Amino acid sequence: MAGSSHGHTPAAWTGVTISFIGFCISGVFMVAANPLGFWAGMAVVVAGGVVGVAMKAAGLGQKETAAAVPAATPAAQPVAAEATAS
Repeated sequence: MAGSSHGHTPAAWTGVTISFIGFCISGVFMVAANPLGFWAGMAVVVAGGVVGVAMKAAGLGQKETAAAVPAATPAAQPVAAEATAS
């Protein structure tokens, strides 16, 4: 993976950073036995995913390459037995 550009986009970095911050918030409040703070942190985790998807939709994610999309090939036409005997 080091040779590819997998995840090296502003959308990926932003989404993961926000989710990581939410994870840290949830961890702190879980140790502090504060359920409201824990769920607030989990909401930040979900918000990180939403922000990442929104940024990808805005064009800041990884671009689709031609190799990733399979080319359309024409379907093979069945050949009748009479046509091959001639």
